[in-house]
Parts: sequence; C-alpha cells; structure tokens
Amino acid sequence: MLLAIDTSAGTDVAVVSEGGRVLAQSRTVDTRRHAEIIGPSISFVLREAGIGPQHVTQVVSGMGPGSFTGLRVGIAAARTFAFARNLPLIPMPSHEAIAHEWRAAHPEHDGALNVTTDAKRRELALTHFAAGETVAGDFVLVQPDAPELSSGDATHVPATQVSAAHLALAWLDREAAGVEAAADEVLYLRAPDAKPGAVPKRVTG
Repeated sequence: MLLAIDTSAGTDVAVVSEGGRVLAQSRTVDTRRHAEIIGPSISFVLREAGIGPQHVTQVVSGMGPGSFTGLRVGIAAARTFAFARNLPLIPMPSHEAIAHEWRAAHPEHDGALNVTTDAKRRELALTHFAAGETVAGDFVLVQPDAPELSSGDATHVPATQVSAAHLALAWLDREAAGVEAAADEVLYLRAPDAKPGAVPKRVTG
C-alpha cells in the first residue's frame, strides 16, 4: 500500500494500492492549517482504507513547488512516517500529479501541457510537459499574462489543489516504466524567508 501526502496547496492525503486502486483520500483546501490537519488526515485515510501503518509499503511525498510553510509540514510528516516504519520515501514533484490527473480525464489528448499553481505575489509556478511527457522538469515563475500560457502549442492546466492519489499513481507509472523517483529536494517557490543566523529587522513607526 502507498501512503501519499501533499501540502503544496491544501492538505491532500491518500492511500493507493500497488495495483493503482485509490482506497481512500482526504482533501482540504485550507492553506493555513496544514499542521493541524495532517495528522488527522493520515489517520482518516488509513482507517477508511481498512489498513494499519504496518500495511504501508511506500510513502510518496509531494515536493512542490510550494511555500516554505506549507511544504515543510507535509514533507516532515511523510519523512517521519517513513522513518518510523523503515519504509522508502518517494519524492515526487507536485505538478506531476496535476498533469497525471488532467491526462487521466482527457485520454484523447497527447499534446503538451503547461501546469500552473498559485505562487503568490501575483505570479504562477509553471511546469511545462512536452507532448507525451509525464516526468516534470524544472518549474519557473511567470506572470498570469505570460505569453507561454496563451500559446497554442500547449494546453494551460491551472490548478488550486494537488491530488495525493494522483501523486501516487504518477509514481506507479514511473515505477512501471523503470523511471527513478525525483531528487529528494524541496521545490520552494522562493528561498525561505527565515534563514539561520539572520538578524531580525527593526520595526519602527
């Protein structure tokens, strides 16, 4: 059984069988309460799937792009669960789940995709998937009116939520094709604001 966790947008947790069957999922759009929601969400999907922690064989973690605050909650939960059960942790780009879900809903479409999520500060995080490509490359930050989004060469796929179930399914597709997991690197939208040793700014006025 695969336990998949993504907190790059809302909080999304799912249990998926090795055969690709979605057994349970919990989806919360709130982007401010990841820490309060993640534990109960994991307990819920395990209970709904009728399994215990001992039945999980792999943990799939969405690595972003996302904010520092949101991502670290889900990734920490995934790493802690995997470490406690001595399980492999599978890092996956969150945009790969969005592309997988869209293509599953549009099997007739085999063209290029431009997947975007909100990057705050009036920007979008964009990952381009070439025609027939399923593995995510590097993301870039673009303006909402960027010419890439209106290009006829690729379908624009905007998303506000990342499906943990499709994150696991995208990994199963990689595994079946003999493609390794992504690098174990967190895809922050920007460098974290909190830096070790930084001197607090003085507020006046």
